[in-house]
Amino acid sequence: MRSIWNGAISFGLVSIPIKLVNATESHSISFRQIHLSDGGRIRYRKVCELDGEEVATAEIGKGYEEADGSIIPITDEDLAQLPIATAKTIEIVSFVPADEIDPLQMDAAYYLAANGPTAAKPYTLLREALKRSRKVAIAKYALRGRERLGMLRVVDDVIAMHGLLWPDEIRVPEGVAPEGKVSVREAELDLADALMATLGEVEMDSLTDEYREAVEAMISAKSEGAFEPAAEAEVEPAGGKVIDLMAALEKSVNAAKASRGETTAEAATAGAAEQAEVTPIRRRTAAAAPKAVGGKKSTATTKKTAGGTKKTAPARSTATKSVPARSTAAKSTATKSTATKSTAKSTSKAATAKKTAATAKKAAPRKRASA
Repeated sequence: MRSIWNGAISFGLVSIPIKLVNATESHSISFRQIHLSDGGRIRYRKVCELDGEEVATAEIGKGYEEADGSIIPITDEDLAQLPIATAKTIEIVSFVPADEIDPLQMDAAYYLAANGPTAAKPYTLLREALKRSRKVAIAKYALRGRERLGMLRVVDDVIAMHGLLWPDEIRVPEGVAPEGKVSVREAELDLADALMATLGEVEMDSLTDEYREAVEAMISAKSEGAFEPAAEAEVEPAGGKVIDLMAALEKSVNAAKASRGETTAEAATAGAAEQAEVTPIRRRTAAAAPKAVGGKKSTATTKKTAGGTKKTAPARSTATKSVPARSTAAKSTATKSTATKSTAKSTSKAATAKKTAATAKKAAPRKRASA
């Protein structure tokens, strides 16, 4: 990899010659501006405002514009002569735990490569010291005309440096949070926790830029003359829609489990319930009640015949009549006070009838014995 800066790491009295190498690269697809009528490329030409001539890159320098519009030329030699210790040195100023660095400060990342055989020993010393301490080094360095802040940490067997924004470059998030008081229920938090647990962790290497892949496929198809534009998908407006947060969380948990092949019985039942038709259960009508009552009535008639006396018949008849009343009252709504009173009266009549029948049974044999 090509180095973009050569210098040294200042580690106390230890100096480690290093080369700065980009640790990241952009894979975004760049486009050119063209003339729509004929496809000709539109270029940007660097032209001097004074003479109107196009200027080559080698003839272009830097300058600072004053408030009145005048330009003060600044050369690379002027910048190199500035009394800054970090002009060619990455100066370590402290070591701190990694969690003290706000991710908002993270900027570009670089690899620090040992520059020459003499740098191998001190480079390895700093790397192993960072590993054992489990800390990161905070450093200052100058690059591209300005002094910067950096963080050194170990990645595999290499020292990496992350450019950091200065603390005053981080904006305060005023007016960003939702206005007003918003309450979140414990049940909603529980479902959010369940969704987080279901999604779990992901291998970062498995994540790909699907948009870039689609653009590359489109370019390839156009170059071969086989590109067919797809039907435009309808996109619903995102704003102003009120959702049921609990229902959305539950569906998200079930969908995440299904995508991971971990669908539970509850999730499967819920999914089947959404697709199946609901058939209402028919309740039994009141016309079916006399069948059960009729059975009791026939039993009562049999007992009456076995009794052998006509005196018991009225009592038995009264008892059998009270059965439908009691059965009907039991099937009526329990909350109605009228039905409750009717049931109590029917029960009382039935009890009186039973006592009368029992007295008649005992009296009948005595009369036959005296005869």
